[in-house]
Amino acid sequence: MTERDKSEEGSGARATPRREKYSASRYVDGVLAGNRSILAKAITLIESSHPADCEIAAEILEVCLKRDRHSIVVGVSGVPGAGKSSLIEVLGKEIITTHGEKVAVLAIDPSSKISGGSILGDKTRMPFLASSEMAFIRPSPSRGRLGGVAEHTRDSIVLCEAAGYRNVFIETVGVGQSETAVRDMADFFLLVALAGAGDELQGIKRGVMEMADIVAVNKADGDNVRPAEKARADAERALHLLPASASGWMPRAIACSACTGLGIREIWALILEHHKIISRCGYVDQLRREQNLRWLHESVERGLMQMFVANPVVERRMEQLEKEVAAGQITPTAAARRLLSMYKSV
Repeated sequence: MTERDKSEEGSGARATPRREKYSASRYVDGVLAGNRSILAKAITLIESSHPADCEIAAEILEVCLKRDRHSIVVGVSGVPGAGKSSLIEVLGKEIITTHGEKVAVLAIDPSSKISGGSILGDKTRMPFLASSEMAFIRPSPSRGRLGGVAEHTRDSIVLCEAAGYRNVFIETVGVGQSETAVRDMADFFLLVALAGAGDELQGIKRGVMEMADIVAVNKADGDNVRPAEKARADAERALHLLPASASGWMPRAIACSACTGLGIREIWALILEHHKIISRCGYVDQLRREQNLRWLHESVERGLMQMFVANPVVERRMEQLEKEVAAGQITPTAAARRLLSMYKSV
């Protein structure tokens, strides 16, 4: 690694805007070698909307996708303040110190409507992982995308896997029940809940509960131990009312504390047990196939949208129709029909 690479790796998000461009092969070689600096640059490249960057990004992904994917991808969701970042921090520390394996964290932050940048700073809540040579943390702004994940999260997972990160955590935005997209790109779904904060209602929110492989009732420490245990028992009863998973896995509820370490080893042991079960029965291969099909459909939709807005005819009329919609002179549906009609006639 060059001195410049070391400097940029240490600076993280403060890297200079004048990004150095590499060839596709340089990116691929760096990613496959586990170079964290080049991995970060490669993810920045795939998040770019510049046509030249998109071409190089496609080449990088094409090579990386041919690598064997043996990682465990864990989606972590839950309400804001549940302690998702802190829980990932202690789980990551357990994986690194006890199992000697590398950890990647893709933290999806809510975005500023002004700049489009991240509002939160998840790295500050993961001091051990942020300073470990065995960990890679990548915060990405959601840029208003629904589903709790960023537009290129799937691509980032592939790059992290190619770089040798066998354990990949996706921390979602944390806005509640809209966070379903992560279920479609993770092997394991960890739902983080709190006692005494309205989360007891999650027991009747079927849409959230039926996605969870584990419900972790966090902050079970101090005076909150008994309420957390009650919330855990309530969640356990709710999970038993759900239909059996196609993978054969029985979802669990567990009380834990990122502060004291309660339940942390148990959670990771359950994640490993789950991975063993779905690998043995072939369900993980089915899961990967389904994920790839969803990835295909999302890529087509994203590509069509990019082609649509870049069309010169649409671009010329878009601004005027936006003004008319804002002024109430035309309905949004009628304006959309006009734009689509223009695009089809080109």
